[in-house]
Amino acid sequence: MDSEENLNKEEKRESKLKNVAVSVWELAKIVLISFAIIIPIRTFIFQPFFVQGSSMEPNFHDGEYLIVNELGYKKTTVGTEERQLFTAVPFKEISRKDIIVFRNPQNLKEFFIKRVIGLPGDKIEIKDGDVVIYNEGNPQGGILEESDYLTKMLHETQCYRQCEFEVGEDELFVLGDNRKYSSDSRSWGLLPKDYVIGKVLLRAWPFSEAQIF
Repeated sequence: MDSEENLNKEEKRESKLKNVAVSVWELAKIVLISFAIIIPIRTFIFQPFFVQGSSMEPNFHDGEYLIVNELGYKKTTVGTEERQLFTAVPFKEISRKDIIVFRNPQNLKEFFIKRVIGLPGDKIEIKDGDVVIYNEGNPQGGILEESDYLTKMLHETQCYRQCEFEVGEDELFVLGDNRKYSSDSRSWGLLPKDYVIGKVLLRAWPFSEAQIF
């Protein structure tokens, strides 16, 4: 009798262990599948970004939560410096007035949000409070029209030590919308394209200001 009871107990214990093992394996599969989905999305497609500071007011405010589209804009290398598995090369063109997120050229651990003003081949001149753009299509230069996103008070753009910039093949000229309170290309120069993380796709928070760009 005792041997039968011990056998039943042993069988129950083994059954419980099997159930626990199955549950652990199922949980592990969920975690692995989640990582397999989330990591590529975060690495190659979308990334969250919190606005810090007032440099993009009145269009973006401190504390807002944005979703940045990285696909086609960000150069991403998978692997280590010694052994690079592959590199995703940007294939989408950045347009004038696009709002982008990029690494701060003066501190690559920080991220900035600014508006693209100058494209490769442009010559930018800041003159009498306006941004003047010279290029093949407009060799005489033309004042950039910004009334669709800037008020007259914020429209005035002043230069600092340098007032003219020639944008190279792999560079961009970027400005903050809040021109008086923005650290941008006027302060630290042209932005290398390799520093671009992506283009702002969505303002997700606050919900009352949710917007697709």
